[in-house]
Amino acid sequence: MNIAHRPVMLAELRSFLLPPRPDSLMVDCTLGEGGHAESFLTLHPSLRYIGIDTDREILAKARERLASFSSRISFRPGWFDEVLASMAAELAAGTLARPELMLMDLGISMFHFTESGRGFSHARDEALDMRLSAEGTRTAADIVNGLGEEELANLIYEFGEERHSRRIARAIALARRQSPITTSARLEEIVFTAMPGNLRHGHIHPATRTFQALRISVNDELGRAARGIALAASLLAPGGRLAVITFHSLEDRIAKNIFRVLCNRGDRSSLPADILPIIVGMESVLKFQILTKKPLEPSESEVAENAASRSAKLRVLERSQDQGVEG
Repeated sequence: MNIAHRPVMLAELRSFLLPPRPDSLMVDCTLGEGGHAESFLTLHPSLRYIGIDTDREILAKARERLASFSSRISFRPGWFDEVLASMAAELAAGTLARPELMLMDLGISMFHFTESGRGFSHARDEALDMRLSAEGTRTAADIVNGLGEEELANLIYEFGEERHSRRIARAIALARRQSPITTSARLEEIVFTAMPGNLRHGHIHPATRTFQALRISVNDELGRAARGIALAASLLAPGGRLAVITFHSLEDRIAKNIFRVLCNRGDRSSLPADILPIIVGMESVLKFQILTKKPLEPSESEVAENAASRSAKLRVLERSQDQGVEG
């Protein structure tokens, strides 16, 4: 079995996510190819584990990789925010124990860039899809060919933080008049040509932010991150810990703001409206503390061995032992 993805910040996660008892329950909200799971299940021989992933192809790889731990791990296919909502219902019904440890690695697996064939990478010539779940209805090609120029520019600016978004959207609009843009290679060429000449050969490829913006939009990554983090915090057992790894400022800001509000140190207006009912429902009964005053970053040695880890940031939240609902 080919493993494309290397789990990031394992040493830091191991130091924060220590099972309080041998058979503690850990929930991995973004299982991927199972790298984090393999490490924790090996290190803690009685740990129980739930692995969630929306991509059934990558979930099959994780099942194969983790077959030797089959008595201690269960797999739940689906978007992590939706699965966590189902788990909250199970908890209310008394059919699920509260997890002591929860992990959410919001990065995209290298599998998607190198093996999926879905157009995630600007370095490959693939169908312009970018769906993490085959059940999704809207592809990146639908967005690129269907949105108006201004709306497309706003999307690239907001989700890609791309200051040349209007130039890029204009170039896309002109190109699609000739024929629909259906491959990652053609989109890469359009964006590359649209960028100012002095920005075409920097350390970041000029199409990187545009591809990020499209992927985020296709999969509602920011909305799912916000809902998922809030739901994960609501599920924690007393003394339980939630670790969130982010890879760009938009995700990190969401994690930071939710953590701060849960610790009564932030402004609710900084949060998406749809997660406020979850937050309000917790504030009166659950108490939290942030264990990472500043987000932790990978060590120099890890970045040297795994360049994909360079933008990772880790934040850890703990539910207090002495207050909250039963369980």
